Amino acid sequence: MNKIALLFPGQGAQYPGMGKPLYETEREIFDMAEKFRPGITKICFEGTPDDLKKTENTQPCLYLAELAAANSLLRAGIKPDALAGFSLGEIVALAVGGAYSYDVGFEIVCRRGELMAKCSEKFETGMFAVLKLSNEEVERICSLHSDVYPVNYNCPGQVTVAGLKTALDAAKADFTAAGAKVIPLAVSGGFHSPFMDEAAEKFREFLAGRDVGLIEIPVWANCNAEPYGDDVWSLMETQINHPVRFEQIIRNMADTGVDTFIEVGPGQTLSKFVKKILPDATTLHAETPEEIAAVKEVLA
Repeated sequence: MNKIALLFPGQGAQYPGMGKPLYETEREIFDMAEKFRPGITKICFEGTPDDLKKTENTQPCLYLAELAAANSLLRAGIKPDALAGFSLGEIVALAVGGAYSYDVGFEIVCRRGELMAKCSEKFETGMFAVLKLSNEEVERICSLHSDVYPVNYNCPGQVTVAGLKTALDAAKADFTAAGAKVIPLAVSGGFHSPFMDEAAEKFREFLAGRDVGLIEIPVWANCNAEPYGDDVWSLMETQINHPVRFEQIIRNMADTGVDTFIEVGPGQTLSKFVKKILPDATTLHAETPEEIAAVKEVLA
């Protein structure tokens, strides 16, 4: 094995009880969050699926579950060479990479979730995954419909589209006619599209003037599929209303020698994407103490 990357999932991976198996060993992380937003641990551990679908809850809860797992991996001696997150997961990756402290990251993710939730309330938007078509064909069909945008480039043959619900209905017929399989997503807004412009602008204002730490482990940005430089706040703002280029991130990481990808936190969706992008890559999952111990053994 050459190089290791940690991958952090985004919204959609959440489930009631996530993070709880790590509470005893990573209690400081959850206690830190409680000081800033009392009750968030209870939502994470005991909230209903509906509670966790609310963007203002989803994002901080996923941040905690993923950060707890990442911290456990680091304490177990796992030394990643690269980091990346899918949408919300990028906020976790930047905290692990050193751009800011864990507590500052939690404050950031809470504000990000609030702004995106408020923006979602202003438009009747939705998202669906388009399977079996090339990126170019998805882009072509989107261009035929106003208010429909390709937003997540996940893996070969899978692109997520966002738009006004009325426009999505018309676009769905064209995608189906072109031979695509269309899967509606249970999300509350048209994320990573122009419908998030206001959230991105307010997020920029929120981040302005903050200090940025030295990124010690390269973090690959959703917006351009390249490692973050000194433009941390600018890229974080841009990410909110621009596409997630996950497939290109994985290919670019592989070009630098990364061949082992550990999905950190709830779900294994990113691992499935990686296998479709790089069939020969090693994929591992780290969420519970048992899985973290297993990862350590594999990488020993």
